[in-house]
Amino acid sequence: MFSQPVALVVATLSFSSLVAGGLTSPVKFRRADFDSTCSSIASQLSIPNATVFSSNLVTKGTNLTFPEQDPSCVNPTISPTSLVVPADVCRIALAVNTSERSGIHMETWLPRNWTGRFLSTGNGGIGGCIQYADMAYTSALGFATVGTNNGHNGTSGRFFLNNSDVLEDFVFRAIHTGVVVGKDITKAFYGSAHTKSYYLGCSTGGRQGLKSVQDFPEDFDGVMVGAAGNQWANLIDNFSHIFNVTGSPDAVGFVPLEVWKNVVGPDVLKQCDTIDKVEDEIIEDPSLCNYDPSGLVCSGSGDNSSCITAEQAETVKRIFSPFFIGNEFIQSRLTPGAESSPEALGVLLTGDVATFSTEWFKFVVNKDPNLDVKTLGPADWQKNIELDPFNISTFSGDISAFRDRGGKLFAYHGQIDALTPPNNSVIYYNHVSDTLGLSRSQMDDFYRILRISGMFHCSQGPGAWNVGQGLFGDTSPGSDYLDPEKNIVMATVRWVEEGTAPDTILGTKFVNDTNSLGVELSRRHCMYPFRNTYDGVGDSTKPESWSCQLVSDS
Repeated sequence: MFSQPVALVVATLSFSSLVAGGLTSPVKFRRADFDSTCSSIASQLSIPNATVFSSNLVTKGTNLTFPEQDPSCVNPTISPTSLVVPADVCRIALAVNTSERSGIHMETWLPRNWTGRFLSTGNGGIGGCIQYADMAYTSALGFATVGTNNGHNGTSGRFFLNNSDVLEDFVFRAIHTGVVVGKDITKAFYGSAHTKSYYLGCSTGGRQGLKSVQDFPEDFDGVMVGAAGNQWANLIDNFSHIFNVTGSPDAVGFVPLEVWKNVVGPDVLKQCDTIDKVEDEIIEDPSLCNYDPSGLVCSGSGDNSSCITAEQAETVKRIFSPFFIGNEFIQSRLTPGAESSPEALGVLLTGDVATFSTEWFKFVVNKDPNLDVKTLGPADWQKNIELDPFNISTFSGDISAFRDRGGKLFAYHGQIDALTPPNNSVIYYNHVSDTLGLSRSQMDDFYRILRISGMFHCSQGPGAWNVGQGLFGDTSPGSDYLDPEKNIVMATVRWVEEGTAPDTILGTKFVNDTNSLGVELSRRHCMYPFRNTYDGVGDSTKPESWSCQLVSDS
């Protein structure tokens, strides 16, 4: 069943069993009755194969908690244990069966200040976690917002074991089901259909957005994807490969985390920080950095406080080199500068196999919960690539159906992302360009990539990483944070609804990454293939000292 072509899956899965006839007894929305409509709609909705649990009014300033959330889902950035809701919403919770042995939990947040727009959020990793922070953020911007648990609860892959229906939900069906049902709930609540439909997601959420563009081009008018985890098997293989390079902590060439952080990291900056002519701990374009750790090697065994052994240097070289199986390119190198990121130090370089890879190989590829993932090698990696259940690779280059209906795809990628190499976004962009035979100017009409210097995986980092991709700034009406010149969500809305495409986005780094403390750094980030270039004389913390230059990558 895993090898069944996606075209056949899509053709046979019409969702008529889920949303046949739409919703019964639609509620006509009147603004003055928002509160009473919210309190009564749960009992009035009738959705085939679904159970509506509740509908509750959540007022602005409420400190909302999520006790029903699986403990493994807790993430302070995207799925916290609690958050302060920025605007009044009607929160509707329900479950929808997607087959006889699978289903999704989903929520729809309907704002009092509805703009007529609809938006779906995505997920992360292999997790079944509703990303509440994204729901709070986008509903505060006036979007009727949906989010799902991706067909399972928590971050374990055990739900995939011998249940291809749950895996199918994870690959594509959960998002599409949430969109179909969520749009009908929105129409029932407000009494009119949405005007435009959007998507926002990063990492696995980025892959889900690309999957929608490729296989469900009618779902969205504007799609925002960050650090998209497509070419899924290649990423999963790379996590296993990195362990084979680093070895366990007792391996001769193992590099301890404190050495990566305190010895290798500073040496990377020493060699590459000033390539852009500014010493600011931000490597503006890491593709220009060809880091060589040989200068750190000292005689004897090394003291690991200021130098490393020859064996450790070889490990570092391999980590900063592309991954091949034989002569087949699999994955780009770890980007110089990413070695000191939380993801590198907490996931990739610990001397263990990254959880994503462990769960996938145990429960999907090998179907063996007791598998020793530390023994995996090229044959296992190739098996994973060939498996590609439900086309999770998400690498179709033909997105002409999305383009032809006027869809806009806005991708962004942090340039020191350790989990999804930033070159992945460029590889897919060029694949689309080659597949459709389009020039850069033709691609610009519907597909753009924002390259964000100094940003880790999806957010955070030493650079001006805040580009409005999440609940990191002031969402009150009229806030400067919502300026489409600074905010990718509002920039995408303007692109879709007014035809003004973004050329740059002004990124912001707040002092201590706290917006109330003021701005530490601003930089206007460029669209691929342009490179941000310092003028050599101005204040490097000011955006006017930089400009976008069309320079071929080295």
